[in-house]
Amino acid sequence: MRVKIACVGGGPASLYFSILMKLQDPSHDITVHERNPAGSTYGWGVTYWAGLLDKLREGDPASALAVSENSVSWSDGVAHVGPRTTVAPGDEGFGIGRRKMLDLLADRARSLGVRVEYESEIAADRLPGADLVVAGDGVNSTLRERHADHFGSEISHGRNRYIWLGTTKVFDSFTFSFVETEHGWIWCYAYRFEDDRSTLVIECSPRTWTGLGLDGAGETEGLALLEELFAGLLDGHGLIGRAQTDGAARWLTFRTLTNRTWHRGNLVLLGDAAHTTHYSIGAGTTLALEDAICLARALREHADLETALTRYGRERRAELLSVQSAARHSAQWYENLPRYIGLPPERMFALLGQRHSPLLPYVPPQLYYRIDRAAGRLEALRRFKRWLGPRVARGVQARAQR
Repeated sequence: MRVKIACVGGGPASLYFSILMKLQDPSHDITVHERNPAGSTYGWGVTYWAGLLDKLREGDPASALAVSENSVSWSDGVAHVGPRTTVAPGDEGFGIGRRKMLDLLADRARSLGVRVEYESEIAADRLPGADLVVAGDGVNSTLRERHADHFGSEISHGRNRYIWLGTTKVFDSFTFSFVETEHGWIWCYAYRFEDDRSTLVIECSPRTWTGLGLDGAGETEGLALLEELFAGLLDGHGLIGRAQTDGAARWLTFRTLTNRTWHRGNLVLLGDAAHTTHYSIGAGTTLALEDAICLARALREHADLETALTRYGRERRAELLSVQSAARHSAQWYENLPRYIGLPPERMFALLGQRHSPLLPYVPPQLYYRIDRAAGRLEALRRFKRWLGPRVARGVQARAQR
Protein backbone atom coordinates (compact mmCIF):
# COMPACT_ATOMS: atom_id res chain seq x y z
CA MET A 1 0.00 0.00 0.00
CA ARG A 2 1.38 3.40 -1.00
CA VAL A 3 2.27 5.53 2.04
CA LYS A 4 3.31 9.17 2.20
CA ILE A 5 6.19 9.65 4.62
CA ALA A 6 7.92 12.83 5.79
CA CYS A 7 11.25 12.45 7.63
CA VAL A 8 12.21 15.57 9.58
CA GLY A 9 15.99 15.68 10.01
CA GLY A 10 18.49 14.35 7.49
CA GLY A 11 20.71 12.25 9.75
CA PRO A 12 21.82 8.65 9.11
CA ALA A 13 18.69 7.14 10.69
CA SER A 14 16.20 9.15 8.61
CA LEU A 15 18.10 8.51 5.40
CA TYR A 16 18.49 4.79 6.01
CA PHE A 17 14.84 4.45 7.03
CA SER A 18 13.81 6.12 3.76
CA ILE A 19 16.02 3.67 1.85
CA LEU A 20 14.49 0.64 3.56
CA MET A 21 10.94 1.87 2.98
CA LYS A 22 11.60 2.49 -0.72
CA LEU A 23 13.06 -1.01 -1.04
CA GLN A 24 9.93 -2.44 0.61
CA ASP A 25 7.64 -0.57 -1.79
CA PRO A 26 8.98 1.77 -4.50
CA SER A 27 5.57 3.48 -4.68
CA HIS A 28 5.98 5.04 -1.22
CA ASP A 29 6.12 8.85 -1.42
CA ILE A 30 9.06 9.81 0.84
CA THR A 31 10.65 13.19 1.54
CA VAL A 32 13.57 13.84 3.90
CA HIS A 33 13.62 17.42 5.19
CA GLU A 34 17.00 18.71 6.43
CA ARG A 35 17.10 22.25 7.80
CA ASN A 36 20.84 22.75 7.16
CA PRO A 37 22.52 23.23 3.77
CA ALA A 38 23.88 20.18 1.95
CA GLY A 39 27.32 19.20 3.25
CA SER A 40 26.85 20.97 6.57
CA THR A 41 27.08 18.69 9.59
CA TYR A 42 28.44 18.76 13.11
CA GLY A 43 30.84 16.01 14.03
CA TRP A 44 33.97 14.44 12.63
CA GLY A 45 34.03 10.69 12.53
CA VAL A 46 31.61 8.07 13.82
CA THR A 47 32.51 4.60 15.03
CA TYR A 48 30.81 1.25 14.59
CA TRP A 49 31.57 -2.46 14.77
CA ALA A 50 31.19 -5.39 12.39
CA GLY A 51 27.74 -6.30 13.68
CA LEU A 52 26.31 -3.11 12.20
CA LEU A 53 27.70 -3.90 8.76
CA ASP A 54 25.99 -7.30 8.91
CA LYS A 55 22.65 -5.60 9.62
CA LEU A 56 23.18 -3.04 6.84
CA ARG A 57 23.98 -5.83 4.36
CA GLU A 58 20.76 -7.59 5.30
CA GLY A 59 18.71 -4.42 4.79
CA ASP A 60 20.44 -2.95 1.74
CA PRO A 61 23.68 -4.48 0.41
CA ALA A 62 24.39 -1.38 -1.70
CA SER A 63 24.41 0.92 1.34
CA ALA A 64 26.53 -1.53 3.32
CA LEU A 65 29.11 -1.76 0.52
CA ALA A 66 29.34 2.02 0.16
CA VAL A 67 29.82 2.51 3.90
CA SER A 68 32.33 -0.33 4.16
CA GLU A 69 34.43 0.90 1.23
CA ASN A 70 34.68 4.37 2.75
CA SER A 71 35.56 3.25 6.28
CA VAL A 72 38.87 2.67 8.04
CA SER A 73 39.45 0.02 10.69
CA TRP A 74 41.53 -0.75 13.77
CA SER A 75 41.76 -3.56 16.31
CA ASP A 76 44.18 -2.62 19.11
CA GLY A 77 43.48 -0.19 21.92
CA VAL A 78 46.26 2.03 23.29
CA ALA A 79 46.22 3.96 26.57
CA HIS A 80 48.76 6.66 27.45
CA VAL A 81 48.66 7.51 31.16
CA GLY A 82 51.18 10.29 31.68
CA PRO A 83 54.49 8.80 30.51
CA ARG A 84 53.20 5.23 30.67
CA THR A 85 51.71 3.34 27.73
CA THR A 86 49.88 0.04 27.51
CA VAL A 87 48.36 -1.80 24.53
CA ALA A 88 45.50 -4.27 24.51
CA PRO A 89 44.03 -6.24 21.58
CA GLY A 90 40.35 -5.75 20.92
CA ASP A 91 37.56 -6.41 18.45
CA GLU A 92 37.83 -4.82 15.02
CA GLY A 93 36.30 -1.37 14.98
CA PHE A 94 35.52 0.97 12.11
CA GLY A 95 35.44 4.71 11.57
CA ILE A 96 33.88 6.82 8.84
CA GLY A 97 33.44 10.56 8.44
CA ARG A 98 29.96 11.65 9.44
CA ARG A 99 29.70 13.88 6.38
CA LYS A 100 30.83 11.01 4.12
CA MET A 101 28.25 8.66 5.61
CA LEU A 102 25.49 11.21 5.14
CA ASP A 103 26.50 11.82 1.51
CA LEU A 104 26.56 8.08 0.76
CA LEU A 105 23.13 7.45 2.30
CA ALA A 106 21.61 10.54 0.67
CA ASP A 107 22.91 9.45 -2.75
CA ARG A 108 21.48 5.98 -2.26
CA ALA A 109 18.12 7.37 -1.10
CA ARG A 110 17.86 9.67 -4.10
CA SER A 111 18.72 6.83 -6.46
CA LEU A 112 15.65 5.00 -5.15
CA GLY A 113 13.35 7.98 -5.64
CA VAL A 114 13.47 9.62 -2.18
CA ARG A 115 13.35 13.43 -2.22
CA VAL A 116 16.12 14.83 0.01
CA GLU A 117 15.46 18.53 0.56
CA TYR A 118 18.08 20.72 2.26
CA GLU A 119 17.40 24.06 3.95
CA SER A 120 13.91 22.75 4.55
CA GLU A 121 12.94 23.48 8.15
CA ILE A 122 9.70 22.04 9.49
CA ALA A 123 7.97 23.94 12.28
CA ALA A 124 6.67 21.83 15.16
CA ASP A 125 3.21 23.36 14.85
CA ARG A 126 3.01 22.88 11.08
CA LEU A 127 3.78 19.24 10.35
CA PRO A 128 3.83 18.06 6.73
CA GLY A 129 0.70 16.43 5.42
CA ALA A 130 1.76 12.79 5.48
CA ASP A 131 0.57 9.38 6.64
CA LEU A 132 3.70 9.09 8.79
CA VAL A 133 5.95 11.84 10.17
CA VAL A 134 9.35 10.66 11.44
CA ALA A 135 11.05 12.97 13.95
CA GLY A 136 14.72 12.33 13.33
CA ASP A 137 15.73 15.87 14.30
CA GLY A 138 18.13 15.01 17.11
CA VAL A 139 18.34 15.48 20.85
CA ASN A 140 17.00 19.04 20.49
CA SER A 141 13.98 17.81 18.52
CA THR A 142 11.37 20.57 18.28
CA LEU A 143 8.77 18.03 17.20
CA ARG A 144 9.32 16.02 20.38
CA GLU A 145 9.53 19.06 22.65
CA ARG A 146 6.13 20.32 21.50
CA HIS A 147 4.61 17.18 23.06
CA ALA A 148 7.22 16.47 25.75
CA ASP A 149 4.59 15.60 28.35
CA HIS A 150 3.04 13.00 26.07
CA PHE A 151 6.39 11.41 25.25
CA GLY A 152 7.49 11.50 28.88
CA SER A 153 10.81 13.07 27.94
CA GLU A 154 13.50 13.12 30.63
CA ILE A 155 16.97 14.63 30.27
CA SER A 156 19.81 14.22 32.75
CA HIS A 157 23.13 16.05 32.50
CA GLY A 158 26.55 14.51 32.99
CA ARG A 159 29.05 16.21 35.29
CA ASN A 160 32.13 16.30 33.07
CA ARG A 161 32.84 18.76 30.26
CA TYR A 162 33.77 17.57 26.76
CA ILE A 163 34.61 19.02 23.35
CA TRP A 164 34.52 17.35 19.92
CA LEU A 165 37.54 18.14 17.71
CA GLY A 166 39.43 16.92 14.65
CA THR A 167 43.13 16.57 13.83
CA THR A 168 45.42 15.62 10.95
CA LYS A 169 47.25 13.23 13.26
CA VAL A 170 46.39 9.70 12.09
CA PHE A 171 45.85 7.11 14.83
CA ASP A 172 46.30 3.47 13.84
CA SER A 173 44.61 2.26 17.04
CA PHE A 174 41.74 3.48 19.16
CA THR A 175 43.71 5.65 21.54
CA PHE A 176 43.15 7.00 25.04
CA SER A 177 45.45 9.64 26.47
CA PHE A 178 45.33 10.84 30.09
CA VAL A 179 47.33 13.96 31.00
CA GLU A 180 47.83 15.17 34.57
CA THR A 181 47.78 18.91 35.24
CA GLU A 182 48.00 20.94 38.44
CA HIS A 183 44.21 21.21 38.27
CA GLY A 184 43.52 17.51 37.75
CA TRP A 185 43.40 15.06 34.87
CA ILE A 186 42.28 15.78 31.31
CA TRP A 187 41.96 13.03 28.72
CA CYS A 188 40.91 12.26 25.17
CA TYR A 189 39.52 9.48 23.01
CA ALA A 190 41.12 9.49 19.56
CA TYR A 191 40.41 7.43 16.45
CA ARG A 192 40.94 7.68 12.72
CA PHE A 193 37.95 8.08 10.42
CA GLU A 194 39.67 8.90 7.11
CA ASP A 195 43.10 8.24 5.66
CA ASP A 196 44.32 11.67 6.84
CA ARG A 197 41.90 12.68 9.62
CA SER A 198 41.11 11.62 13.16
CA THR A 199 38.57 12.57 15.80
CA LEU A 200 39.52 13.66 19.32
CA VAL A 201 36.93 13.93 22.06
CA ILE A 202 38.55 15.71 25.00
CA GLU A 203 37.00 15.47 28.46
CA CYS A 204 37.73 16.67 31.99
CA SER A 205 36.05 17.41 35.30
CA PRO A 206 34.47 20.83 35.93
CA ARG A 207 37.28 21.63 38.38
CA THR A 208 39.96 20.94 35.78
CA TRP A 209 38.03 22.82 33.10
CA THR A 210 37.80 26.00 35.15
CA GLY A 211 41.27 25.60 36.69
CA LEU A 212 42.88 25.50 33.24
CA GLY A 213 40.89 28.54 32.17
CA LEU A 214 39.07 26.66 29.44
CA ASP A 215 35.74 28.04 30.65
CA GLY A 216 36.71 31.55 29.55
CA ALA A 217 38.98 30.79 26.58
CA GLY A 218 38.01 31.53 22.99
CA GLU A 219 38.37 28.77 20.43
CA THR A 220 41.84 29.78 19.21
CA GLU A 221 43.21 30.18 22.72
CA GLY A 222 41.54 26.99 23.93
CA LEU A 223 42.84 24.88 21.05
CA ALA A 224 46.37 26.21 21.61
CA LEU A 225 46.22 25.15 25.25
CA LEU A 226 44.88 21.70 24.38
CA GLU A 227 47.57 21.26 21.72
CA GLU A 228 50.18 22.01 24.39
CA LEU A 229 48.65 19.57 26.87
CA PHE A 230 48.45 16.76 24.28
CA ALA A 231 51.64 17.64 22.41
CA GLY A 232 53.14 14.20 22.99
CA LEU A 233 50.12 12.52 21.48
CA LEU A 234 49.69 14.87 18.51
CA ASP A 235 53.33 14.70 17.29
CA GLY A 236 53.29 18.26 15.98
CA HIS A 237 49.82 18.06 14.43
CA GLY A 238 47.22 20.66 15.30
CA LEU A 239 43.66 20.42 16.53
CA ILE A 240 40.79 21.52 14.32
CA GLY A 241 37.71 23.14 15.81
CA ARG A 242 34.38 23.75 14.21
CA ALA A 243 35.49 27.18 12.94
CA GLN A 244 36.89 25.37 9.90
CA THR A 245 33.67 23.43 9.42
CA ASP A 246 30.45 25.03 10.62
CA GLY A 247 30.95 27.28 13.63
CA ALA A 248 32.90 27.49 16.89
CA ALA A 249 33.74 24.33 18.83
CA ARG A 250 31.98 24.35 22.20
CA TRP A 251 32.48 22.64 25.53
CA LEU A 252 29.37 20.70 26.51
CA THR A 253 27.97 18.45 29.20
CA PHE A 254 26.44 15.23 27.90
CA ARG A 255 22.65 15.00 27.97
CA THR A 256 21.11 11.57 28.41
CA LEU A 257 17.61 11.54 26.93
CA THR A 258 14.91 8.95 27.50
CA ASN A 259 11.23 8.90 26.49
CA ARG A 260 8.42 6.90 28.02
CA THR A 261 6.70 6.44 24.66
CA TRP A 262 8.05 6.97 21.16
CA HIS A 263 5.00 7.94 19.13
CA ARG A 264 1.97 10.20 19.18
CA GLY A 265 -0.61 9.53 16.50
CA ASN A 266 1.32 9.39 13.22
CA LEU A 267 4.41 11.15 14.68
CA VAL A 268 7.25 8.78 15.67
CA LEU A 269 10.67 9.42 17.22
CA LEU A 270 13.88 8.08 15.72
CA GLY A 271 17.55 8.12 16.78
CA ASP A 272 18.73 10.91 19.09
CA ALA A 273 15.24 12.40 19.15
CA ALA A 274 14.18 9.24 21.03
CA HIS A 275 17.28 8.43 23.10
CA THR A 276 20.93 9.22 23.66
CA THR A 277 23.74 7.13 25.12
CA HIS A 278 27.05 8.50 26.35
CA TYR A 279 29.64 8.95 23.59
CA SER A 280 32.23 6.89 25.50
CA ILE A 281 30.57 3.65 24.33
CA GLY A 282 30.62 4.77 20.67
CA ALA A 283 27.14 3.48 19.84
CA GLY A 284 25.07 6.53 18.89
CA THR A 285 25.03 6.07 15.12
CA THR A 286 24.65 2.30 15.40
CA LEU A 287 21.63 2.61 17.68
CA ALA A 288 20.02 5.20 15.40
CA LEU A 289 20.43 2.93 12.37
CA GLU A 290 19.03 0.01 14.36
CA ASP A 291 16.00 2.19 15.15
CA ALA A 292 15.50 2.70 11.40
CA ILE A 293 15.74 -1.04 10.76
CA CYS A 294 13.27 -1.85 13.53
CA LEU A 295 10.76 0.82 12.44
CA ALA A 296 10.84 -0.31 8.81
CA ARG A 297 10.35 -3.94 9.86
CA ALA A 298 7.40 -3.07 12.12
CA LEU A 299 5.72 -1.15 9.30
CA ARG A 300 6.27 -4.08 6.92
CA GLU A 301 4.80 -6.63 9.31
CA HIS A 302 1.81 -4.60 10.57
CA ALA A 303 -0.58 -2.81 8.22
CA ASP A 304 -2.17 -0.90 11.11
CA LEU A 305 0.00 2.15 11.86
CA GLU A 306 -0.79 2.32 15.58
CA THR A 307 0.13 -1.34 16.03
CA ALA A 308 3.35 -0.94 14.07
CA LEU A 309 4.49 2.16 15.97
CA THR A 310 3.59 0.63 19.33
CA ARG A 311 5.58 -2.49 18.56
CA TYR A 312 8.55 -0.46 17.31
CA GLY A 313 8.75 1.63 20.47
CA ARG A 314 8.27 -1.28 22.82
CA GLU A 315 10.89 -3.40 21.08
CA ARG A 316 13.52 -0.68 20.89
CA ARG A 317 13.07 0.49 24.47
CA ALA A 318 13.56 -3.07 25.67
CA GLU A 319 16.67 -3.53 23.52
CA LEU A 320 18.15 -0.26 24.77
CA LEU A 321 17.93 -1.06 28.48
CA SER A 322 21.27 -2.87 28.67
CA VAL A 323 22.99 -0.36 26.37
CA GLN A 324 21.76 2.61 28.40
CA SER A 325 22.93 0.93 31.59
CA ALA A 326 26.38 0.34 30.07
CA ALA A 327 26.55 3.95 28.89
CA ARG A 328 25.57 5.27 32.31
CA HIS A 329 28.26 3.25 34.05
CA SER A 330 30.82 4.21 31.39
CA ALA A 331 30.15 7.91 31.99
CA GLN A 332 30.39 7.40 35.74
CA TRP A 333 33.75 5.64 35.36
CA TYR A 334 35.22 8.78 33.82
CA GLU A 335 33.51 11.01 36.36
CA ASN A 336 35.30 8.99 39.05
CA LEU A 337 38.63 8.74 37.24
CA PRO A 338 40.81 9.37 40.37
CA ARG A 339 39.55 6.03 41.70
CA TYR A 340 41.37 4.19 38.89
CA ILE A 341 44.10 6.41 37.50
CA GLY A 342 46.75 5.43 40.07
CA LEU A 343 46.62 1.72 39.20
CA PRO A 344 49.43 0.11 37.19
CA PRO A 345 48.76 0.87 33.49
CA GLU A 346 47.74 -2.64 32.49
CA ARG A 347 45.28 -2.84 35.39
CA MET A 348 43.87 0.61 34.78
CA PHE A 349 43.38 -0.23 31.10
CA ALA A 350 41.73 -3.54 32.02
CA LEU A 351 39.23 -1.71 34.24
CA LEU A 352 38.73 0.89 31.51
CA GLY A 353 37.52 -2.01 29.39
CA GLN A 354 35.22 -3.10 32.26
CA ARG A 355 33.73 0.38 32.81
CA HIS A 356 30.27 -0.80 31.67
CA SER A 357 30.02 -3.15 34.66
CA PRO A 358 27.37 -2.30 37.29
CA LEU A 359 29.52 -4.08 39.89
CA LEU A 360 32.75 -2.11 39.37
CA PRO A 361 31.72 1.11 41.22
CA TYR A 362 31.02 -0.86 44.41
CA VAL A 363 34.12 -3.05 44.61
CA PRO A 364 37.66 -1.79 45.35
CA PRO A 365 39.41 -1.55 41.96
CA GLN A 366 42.30 -3.87 42.84
CA LEU A 367 39.87 -6.50 44.15
CA TYR A 368 37.66 -6.15 41.09
CA TYR A 369 40.68 -6.63 38.84
CA ARG A 370 41.59 -9.88 40.61
CA ILE A 371 37.98 -11.10 40.48
CA ASP A 372 37.78 -10.28 36.79
CA ARG A 373 41.02 -12.13 36.02
CA ALA A 374 39.79 -15.15 37.96
CA ALA A 375 36.35 -14.98 36.33
CA GLY A 376 38.04 -15.19 32.95
CA ARG A 377 39.28 -18.62 33.97
CA LEU A 378 36.30 -19.94 35.93
CA GLU A 379 32.86 -20.08 34.31
CA ALA A 380 31.04 -20.40 37.66
CA LEU A 381 32.67 -17.23 38.97
CA ARG A 382 31.92 -15.43 35.73
CA ARG A 383 28.21 -16.30 36.09
CA PHE A 384 28.24 -15.16 39.72
CA LYS A 385 29.83 -11.84 38.71
CA ARG A 386 27.12 -11.24 36.07
CA TRP A 387 24.42 -12.11 38.62
CA LEU A 388 25.81 -9.99 41.47
CA GLY A 389 26.55 -6.76 39.59
CA PRO A 390 22.99 -5.60 38.82
CA ARG A 391 21.78 -6.57 42.31
CA VAL A 392 24.48 -4.57 44.07
CA ALA A 393 23.80 -1.57 41.83
CA ARG A 394 20.03 -1.71 42.45
CA GLY A 395 20.53 -2.02 46.21
CA VAL A 396 22.84 0.98 46.37
CA GLN A 397 20.51 3.08 44.20
CA ALA A 398 17.49 2.14 46.32
CA ARG A 399 19.25 3.21 49.54
CA ALA A 400 20.34 6.47 47.91
CA GLN A 401 16.71 7.31 47.03
CA ARG A 402 15.38 6.84 50.58
